[in-house]
Amino acid sequence: MRIAVAADELTGIAAALPQQLRARGHEPLLHGAYADGERPDWAWASERAARQVAEGAAEQAIVACWTGTGASIAANKVPGIRAALCGDGPTAAGARRFNDANVLALSLRSTSEAELAEILDAWLGASASDDVADTDNIAHLREIERG
Repeated sequence: MRIAVAADELTGIAAALPQQLRARGHEPLLHGAYADGERPDWAWASERAARQVAEGAAEQAIVACWTGTGASIAANKVPGIRAALCGDGPTAAGARRFNDANVLALSLRSTSEAELAEILDAWLGASASDDVADTDNIAHLREIERG
């Protein structure tokens, strides 16, 4: 799977993130501090990764900043994106299952490499629910987005 990956600085889990994706057989598309010539700031880097998902160049994205909050906010401004800030595996699995989240947001500061592995396993191992209540909620999000 092609996964757009953005970080605003190369600290904390930043180096481990693309490595762990490659080890799982995925192709990271790198942005922000990972990419020469790109503006690394969280708003720009996260937007770039989220747009790749919205435009179909990547199936999912993972965005990260010091807390993960700014990266999540920026990604969620892109139409069609449902970014979830996840600090543990169960939250990541739930975001994929119940919210059909297509962008994972992470904290570079508070996520350990062990937690990163658990979060990635949960995120990549889960899929969107086909329960009517869940699909109705996702459909309503699209209505909200259209205004």
